[in-house]
Amino acid sequence: MKKIIKKSLENSYSYQDYRLLIQQLLSDGKSTGPNQSEELTNYSLLNETRMKRLDKTIKISEEVADEIQKIDDPQTWLLITESWCGDATQNLPIINKMAKLNDKIELKLVLRDENLELMDLFLTNNSRSIPKLIILDSQLNVINTWGPRPSIASKMAFEYKEKDGSLDAVFKQDLQVWYNKDKGENLQHDFVQLLQVATVNYNFLLKNILKTANLKSFLRFFFVYICISRTIVCL
Repeated sequence: MKKIIKKSLENSYSYQDYRLLIQQLLSDGKSTGPNQSEELTNYSLLNETRMKRLDKTIKISEEVADEIQKIDDPQTWLLITESWCGDATQNLPIINKMAKLNDKIELKLVLRDENLELMDLFLTNNSRSIPKLIILDSQLNVINTWGPRPSIASKMAFEYKEKDGSLDAVFKQDLQVWYNKDKGENLQHDFVQLLQVATVNYNFLLKNILKTANLKSFLRFFFVYICISRTIVCL
């Protein structure tokens, strides 16, 4: 896993460079990804407008800012995305603003279709759903993951699929209305829980490594840590 993560990081973008990439591609009438179509380009154009607006208007709550500023060990937030993805557009500017609150956090972006090995390590219900955020420590160990939607939006998607079988244009419109009303609050609330669980689990692991007298005990504690760290799941 670490080899794949390291390879993806070598081909990653900063938030600013990612935005510049999208702008350059759009000037040529293109979107990110190997598959090019007028539809994907139009989605990317719309998403670029939305991201510009969110960059200017999104505010991070004091509760979330306090939680992020508690992080005192280096972390890499590796986010898988594409320019045409509507969910990525709504969440990436917020994640970027949260990452900027702590200089211990480095946000890196990679394109899904250029990093399928990485994507396939972090599927959601066996699907290559994006955005997908992977929180890494300084040794590239996975602390926790998030994605592809905030918890309320994930619940909306699950219930709609249960009723209608697939996420059609009607759902996408309803989801956009929800994003506009929510203004990033649900995502921020999810991150408070995500970071709190990650901190507890990480400290739990370190504490028990120090206590461990043999390999068998360590592996038992490590297995428990992995199980707990997967308790926050997005549909």
